[in-house]
Amino acid sequence: MTTVGIPRALLYYQYYPMWKTFFEHLGAELVISPPTTRTTLMKGTARVVADTCLPVKIFTGHVLSLVDKCDYVFIPVIRSLKPKTYNCAKFLGLPDMTRAVAPESPPVLEIEIDVNRGKRYLYQSVYGLGRHLNLNPLRVKEAAVAAWETLLNYRRLMSETGLMPLQAINTITGVTEKVPGEQQDTSATPELTIAVVGHAYLLYDEHINYELIHRLGQYGAMVLTPEMLSEQEQNAAVTRLVGQPYWTYEEDVVGAGGHYLLNKADGVIGVMAFGCGPDSLMMEMLRREAGNRQSTPFMCITVEEHTSETGVVTRLEAFLDMIQRRKARRVALCT
Repeated sequence: MTTVGIPRALLYYQYYPMWKTFFEHLGAELVISPPTTRTTLMKGTARVVADTCLPVKIFTGHVLSLVDKCDYVFIPVIRSLKPKTYNCAKFLGLPDMTRAVAPESPPVLEIEIDVNRGKRYLYQSVYGLGRHLNLNPLRVKEAAVAAWETLLNYRRLMSETGLMPLQAINTITGVTEKVPGEQQDTSATPELTIAVVGHAYLLYDEHINYELIHRLGQYGAMVLTPEMLSEQEQNAAVTRLVGQPYWTYEEDVVGAGGHYLLNKADGVIGVMAFGCGPDSLMMEMLRREAGNRQSTPFMCITVEEHTSETGVVTRLEAFLDMIQRRKARRVALCT
């Protein structure tokens, strides 16, 4: 049986159930790289140029961890998902970068998704990917339709039930893999409700963010994330703040952050990677929105390979203390 490797990084948290359905319908077996460790980061860092962002360094480390474990490694190129929106250039060059910096990696299976080029190009891209495993176009079409339905169910599960991606992946795929740090205690009333916004590869890789979501739960906070919002809620916030979106996945940052600054949350935490141009612009929009409204506190945490765990924890504790004092003062004024 043909084996396809999936790096546990970047788009994994958003699309893994869809990829799993597609490849398994075509008779392939998936091999997932292990969770991120310090070794993963160091191996990836050693292969790429210095100004490469942290998520791509980690992605490279995950690709290297799949060497000799699979027949192919799957690296999709998401150029655009909506008309006149564009993705980060580093995402567009991932397959070529992998071939250059990790020549020992398995052959790359790639697909380019670009809505701007129309449906015909999309169909050709899907078949171009599927033909490596099955030459029958009808089987490829069936696999693609099933994969799309899985993605819709995955997103619906998170927005309707409040599950985070790794929990939803376990539910969708029937896997019983332990999900550290994502279980929230719903038996007790949370002291605070904190929204965490950013790209999924920053929010759910606990090595990158030093178990941010887990720590918030330990401090008694209920955590809200972008996946818990409907597409309509995210799009409404993006339209209100920026009008026409420019960046692919802008709704994960501007959409979710803009929504939570006005609804449900006692505070909002943004997570971004150092050196990310698109994220720096989007986080600045949220800072200005929070400053203009002065209703919901906002903090941005920037991560890279030299980020100190102590520094992250100190800022987090100070942010939560400030919100608790703010709430206590409001209660005192009301009574």
